[in-house]
Amino acid sequence: MNNETPIRVLAVDDHPLLREGISTLINSQPDMVMIAQASTAEEGIQRFREHRPDIVLMDVRLPDKDGIDAMLLIREEFPDARVVLVTTSEGDAEIRRALEAGARGYVLKSMPPQDLLSVVRQVHAGKKAIPTQIAKHLAEHLGDEELTAREIEVLQQIASGNRNRDIAEKLFISEETVKVHIKHIMDKLGASDRTQAVAIALRRGIMHL
Repeated sequence: MNNETPIRVLAVDDHPLLREGISTLINSQPDMVMIAQASTAEEGIQRFREHRPDIVLMDVRLPDKDGIDAMLLIREEFPDARVVLVTTSEGDAEIRRALEAGARGYVLKSMPPQDLLSVVRQVHAGKKAIPTQIAKHLAEHLGDEELTAREIEVLQQIASGNRNRDIAEKLFISEETVKVHIKHIMDKLGASDRTQAVAIALRRGIMHL
């Protein structure tokens, strides 16, 4: 490698073992250096302000805040921030939300280490890096009608084990309206019953428990 300045990376993940693994991997590359680590979203935002890294590897699930929300906060202050989200989920709804929020790349924790390094280099070069298997998930649901915020609320109530009457009371709507929402949810998700609707929504990252 020539003497160009190495790519400066910040890793934000609440699992010390994973953070250390990523750090070791990054530092083993001649063209990269891990300049800081953080275990929470707040700490990650703080470290970004301090170090202004070239690339942020941001876990989607953090103890204090969603990684996508943390990325939005960083990008509000630093619009040019290049954030790559790291996750265990292949859910298309979550991926779409991340990309719409300005993520430059997406990495699954199950991917080989070389793929992570490749994503870092691509994003640093100004490209977007979406692995093939993730692109496939996105394409699969491209024309799907999205659930409304209210439908997601109803679905979360179903996931918590509430009956229609309970949902109606909690959301201050009629039981009839709840039934209409559930019908729309099942139609949009292609689900045959409530349990399957919850399972599909979780798998696709439309909601989280």
